[in-house]
Amino acid sequence: MDVQVLTFIIVGASFLLYIGIAIWARAGSTKEFYVAGGGVHPIANGMATAADWMSAASFISMAGLISFMGYDGAVYLLGWTGGYVLLALCLAPYLRKFGKFTVPDFIGDRYYSQAARTVAVICAIFVCFTYVAGQMRGVGVVFSRFLEVDIFTGVVIGMAIVFFYTVLGGMKGITYTQVAQYCVLIFAYLVPAVFLSILMTGHILPQTGFGGTLADGSGVYLLEKLDGLSTELGFAEYTSGTKSTIDVFCITAALMVGTAGLPHVIVRFFTVPKVRDARKSAGWALLFIAVLYTTAPSLASFARVNMIETINGVDQAGTLYQEAPSWINNWEKTGLIQWEDKNHDGRMFYSGDERNEMRVDRDIMVLANPEIANLPAWVIALVAAGGIAAALSTSAGLLLVISTSVSHDLLKRNLMPAITDRQELFYARSAAAIAIVIAGYFGLNPPGFVAQVVAFAFGLAASSFFPAIIMGIFSKSMNKAGAVAGMLAGISFTAAYIIYFKFISPEMNTPENWWFGISPEGIGTLGMMVNFVVALLVFNVTSAAPEDVQAMVEDIRYPRGAGDAPLH
Repeated sequence: MDVQVLTFIIVGASFLLYIGIAIWARAGSTKEFYVAGGGVHPIANGMATAADWMSAASFISMAGLISFMGYDGAVYLLGWTGGYVLLALCLAPYLRKFGKFTVPDFIGDRYYSQAARTVAVICAIFVCFTYVAGQMRGVGVVFSRFLEVDIFTGVVIGMAIVFFYTVLGGMKGITYTQVAQYCVLIFAYLVPAVFLSILMTGHILPQTGFGGTLADGSGVYLLEKLDGLSTELGFAEYTSGTKSTIDVFCITAALMVGTAGLPHVIVRFFTVPKVRDARKSAGWALLFIAVLYTTAPSLASFARVNMIETINGVDQAGTLYQEAPSWINNWEKTGLIQWEDKNHDGRMFYSGDERNEMRVDRDIMVLANPEIANLPAWVIALVAAGGIAAALSTSAGLLLVISTSVSHDLLKRNLMPAITDRQELFYARSAAAIAIVIAGYFGLNPPGFVAQVVAFAFGLAASSFFPAIIMGIFSKSMNKAGAVAGMLAGISFTAAYIIYFKFISPEMNTPENWWFGISPEGIGTLGMMVNFVVALLVFNVTSAAPEDVQAMVEDIRYPRGAGDAPLH
């Protein structure tokens, strides 16, 4: 059975599973639509959180980033996992005890202001649409290659599936669908990694194969060989960093605090019964995430060695294009691999200098890896199903945040307080449908490669939500004027910096032109500092929060909050 048939079967079976779960877990109330009724078990919630978190950026693009960047790619591993420790310790239990549905809900009530709520809604929608652009691009990449349909058709199919279980099931349907999606994506990620580890190093565990010697009997370590190949071909040494210390720090910090400020991640901790369950959920999520994140560096290294030796040949003389393996021709059709025969010798050559004749999109590395290594067809099909599961799971979570921000925070809590529960549910589903259409447009016209787009979303979250939430929990007297001014200043500064260097003047996007040597991917850290400074300056010239609000904050932080915390 060929790859395409197997892909249709495995992907089709996974779609049927997701749809079946959505029908079974259909939301019948706003509480079920927004927070799954608040009764999800911590282990299930941890697994759903992991799936919500491990998006197309984690599954498709992160190992590709590490494969191309080498040591510098470690910033994504450090930032994205470290953020969960921060979230578990500083945010999740307190937000759960507050007992609201959404992040804008918390900000609106904590800062006793509809203006604060509206600013939070705008920030949530801005962050989520930036993030979802990367997910829909991931869907298009997978469909265009493995189902041999154009990217437009692939994105439309992805939109239809997400529409069905988001609009029908809400958070209840999404939660249990994401549990299934985690199982699919983690199995799809580990199987080729284990295969490659055994073939290349003789180790069953990819994590130990990463630091092991090659199985060819040469006694050469995997990373030693990769360093040699990299320097020979004009690339930087794989195990040495090229980024400045300040940029590494800022990117890592932006990803960490961005993780702790992402609304689609935070809302997951409103779905558990008790406050102590929020901590447990964060712990389980970190464990489930670690399975993939500790595998990514080894998979990236295996892929890099295989790709170079496949394109250039073992002797580094270049492979004749007529004898190119099928995976190169298959990915050429998608436009994600391109060959230009500069010296007209009919041979492909990949390098980091003027000799280079290949353009290889980093987003294909995980997806193409099984084909490069000549793994069985069912493994290739499984990876396709995993990539789609990763993209769809996060897309659903993001779209639900957009939906609830519009229906609950903007309409019910602000513009139309008299609407009934049934009307609110209708508006929530309508907002989700509109958001899916807009997300599809971003999938067809993405502003960058998957992980890059996602990194921007983290910067925006770091510069807007994180300071407001932290000050809202740990500073009883912080007032609405300071919080609103800080959010507006932080997200405006960060967005302007990113837009300038990425879209207005991309030719200026070099370390020499960055402020303090901080790249657009790391500017969220500076934006966060701007938020804190502006908020504190405005707070110092305005009145402190009212006494009843300060008492409410004290109650959130009181240790007895390990028990029930009703949602309202």
